[in-house]
Amino acid sequence: MTTPAPSSRQRWLVPVVVVVLSVTVGAGLLAREAYRRPDQPADEPSAPTSAPSSTSGNEPTGLGAVGMTDDARNHPQASAVRELLKTYFEAINTKQYSLWLQVVSSKRAAQQSASEWKAGVKSTKDSDALVYRIERGASGSLRVLVGFTSNQNKADAPDTFPETCIKWRLVLPVVNDRTGLKIDTVDPGPGPEHEKC
Repeated sequence: MTTPAPSSRQRWLVPVVVVVLSVTVGAGLLAREAYRRPDQPADEPSAPTSAPSSTSGNEPTGLGAVGMTDDARNHPQASAVRELLKTYFEAINTKQYSLWLQVVSSKRAAQQSASEWKAGVKSTKDSDALVYRIERGASGSLRVLVGFTSNQNKADAPDTFPETCIKWRLVLPVVNDRTGLKIDTVDPGPGPEHEKC
């Protein structure tokens, strides 16, 4: 028994499907380029779904150091954000309220007196800070996704999470005032992600 020869319509079906798929993929790539945010690099995902599982390639961190992922390091204000956070964590680790005032907005400073702030950081030592991402926010502000480890006496830990070692991940709003970048009040809403070390 012989197999009948394919009709001319069947012979053209495969090339037509290949051309249609190629055009569809090309149009999708062009649409992605057209609708990407201006400050978003081509290989960057549109939103962080979770903290990266690996920080290989990032500089070592420790007490007072601030590391950055490649994504964060590529932001135009990466160096300024790093210096801001280094000073912020130094103020906490050395219990210098006056230094802390230099890196926070007046709005944030108004929320805590010196005695309240010192009571809040009494035994706190923050380390292993890592900036995952820096994004543009409203009115020229920035949103900085940062993780860090906080060690403190159990009595000084948050009432809702009384642990001596906590790994935090949160978004810090950063505003630009006359004297440079400042850490602003944290947005209302769900609290920062945290887990026991």
